[in-house]
Amino acid sequence: MALLMEHQFRQLPADRQVETRPFLDAVSYLPTFFGKLSSVYSVCCRSFLKIKAVYDTNPGRYKTLQMLLEAEKEMHGGDWPKVGATLELMWLKRCLRFIQVFLQNLVDGEKDSSNPNLIRVNITKAYDIALKRYHGWFVQQLFKAALYAAPYKSDFLKALSKGRDVKEEECLEKIRKFLINFSSTVDAVYDMFSRMNADLDYKV
Repeated sequence: MALLMEHQFRQLPADRQVETRPFLDAVSYLPTFFGKLSSVYSVCCRSFLKIKAVYDTNPGRYKTLQMLLEAEKEMHGGDWPKVGATLELMWLKRCLRFIQVFLQNLVDGEKDSSNPNLIRVNITKAYDIALKRYHGWFVQQLFKAALYAAPYKSDFLKALSKGRDVKEEECLEKIRKFLINFSSTVDAVYDMFSRMNADLDYKV
């Protein structure tokens, strides 16, 4: 669990503005942790790289995620929010919600009664809440197939603990601590998209 705690998301200020650079720095480590959890790995990587490329062109102008969206809205006009870093952040936030729900479900103790060491039930719940409605039949079938490659809970927790054998409850307590700032950040990004009417509801 040391990996998560070493790369915590920042506590948000009172105005709940998410600074772009610290956000991207924290997000950059997530694919390492969750690379075996279905297609979230590839989407997370792709969207992160595209958002970072836009940010790097003018870090001052894009200091916060809201400043980035506002600048792109002005820049792209009627094509916004279907373009640019805004579109990529829309998909990235959904992947972050997937991770948020998965981790929360894990620490809440939901498990497969027939095999408690499987985490498919946790992954499936997260997928159903965060991503399924945006995926067509074919992508949903890919997700179902990818479930069989999901690690066992013990292996997943050990990987997050840098390969050390740590008690499960100790790992789960650190996940709870990680979720405090992570969840508030994900919720703030969702609220920002809602305020700016930047979300799109279509399937891929």
